[in-house]
Amino acid sequence: MSLSPTSKHVFLIHATPIAMPPIHAAFKALWPEARLSNLLDDSLPGDLDRQGSITSRISDRFKALTGYAVDAGANAVLYTCSAFGPAIEDSRARVPIPVLKPNEAMIELAVAIGGKICLIGTFAPALPSIEAELIAAARTAKKAIEVCQLFVEGALDALQAGNAKEHDERIVRAVVALKKCDVVCFSQFSMQSAAAAAAAAGRIPLLTTPDTAVTKLKQLLGAET
Repeated sequence: MSLSPTSKHVFLIHATPIAMPPIHAAFKALWPEARLSNLLDDSLPGDLDRQGSITSRISDRFKALTGYAVDAGANAVLYTCSAFGPAIEDSRARVPIPVLKPNEAMIELAVAIGGKICLIGTFAPALPSIEAELIAAARTAKKAIEVCQLFVEGALDALQAGNAKEHDERIVRAVVALKKCDVVCFSQFSMQSAAAAAAAAGRIPLLTTPDTAVTKLKQLLGAET
């Protein structure tokens, strides 16, 4: 017998505290019945920046984080930092529950739309790995896509300094300045606050990681109503 939606226990694993409000808001809007727990290791972005790539030691830490969630009784795990895709894939290889990368649901939808996909980020190290995932997903789906990357300089610094208004304005300006594209993808959970204004100003279909991730988890755990 399947579990009821209210008994679904989702562990959210974060590499930065600024990813936490957007994903909690998405759950509140799209799946308020889910039971959420949080793990935070905010040393990960700095370690990745210093190492320049995902090392075996970083991957081992992700395995430990995923294992902790499994041991704690999680029905699913959602990572909220988009720069660690390969480490997340390694961590989920031997566990019996869904472990979702932050951007994979968004990538699925973007590839389904196809055409030119504009990937926008405020944390530069995340962009190459997400582009690689987009290209791989398109190859698997036998879809022709073109990907462009855009790093919004200064936006993340503004958000970390408590200036959400400047963060959002920088992102909106970046979207408005885009040349023709078929869909815009926000690469980080922390960009969610700029989504509504950017979609309205840019007049381009826009996908965000929190909303698409919650929707996919709800489907994976059979909690759709």
